[in-house]
Amino acid sequence: MARSPSYNRDAALDTALDLFWKKGYHATSLKDLEAALAMKPGSIYAAFTSKEALYLAALERYFTRNRAALQTLFSQADAPLKALADHLRATAQSRRPTAPSQACMLVKTILSATADDSALAQAAQGYMTEMSGVFAAAFDRARDLGALPREADTARLARRYQANLTALRIEAESGTDPQALADLAEDMARDIEALAQPA
Repeated sequence: MARSPSYNRDAALDTALDLFWKKGYHATSLKDLEAALAMKPGSIYAAFTSKEALYLAALERYFTRNRAALQTLFSQADAPLKALADHLRATAQSRRPTAPSQACMLVKTILSATADDSALAQAAQGYMTEMSGVFAAAFDRARDLGALPREADTARLARRYQANLTALRIEAESGTDPQALADLAEDMARDIEALAQPA
């Protein structure tokens, strides 16, 4: 009869996610992981195969949680453009003091990846593309509801929205004054709302 693992995989992944998100892949040492996960090196490798595999699992966890939350937010909104605009505002207003980082983990992964980290960069880029698809679906819904013209390029709008969201998160990470950050988000949000066609 196989022995059940002596660790909680979900809890270990959550802990690893927070550590990697805060410090990044390269700055997180095996000693850091040992201490945070309360696991010996052999146990970590037995459970997750490698540091890279553990990072990829944590990155997937980060992505799936964020995608699910945004899909729910946008798909249930009666006014998708307003929901998109309000999400920008909320991003600036909630500095998430308990979060390991204000910047997006996917973006941090892409920017810090070296030539030897192609698997990490490719995974993060793939997730970014999928997130852009979530935003495009929200713009598609706005178009289907008549809030955008039929000829609107929703994929292009989604890429711009994602770029704005990334910029806000980077500004928050760099310590931009809260009011300045809120003002920037408000400008971005109003640009989204201005896309709406008259009823």
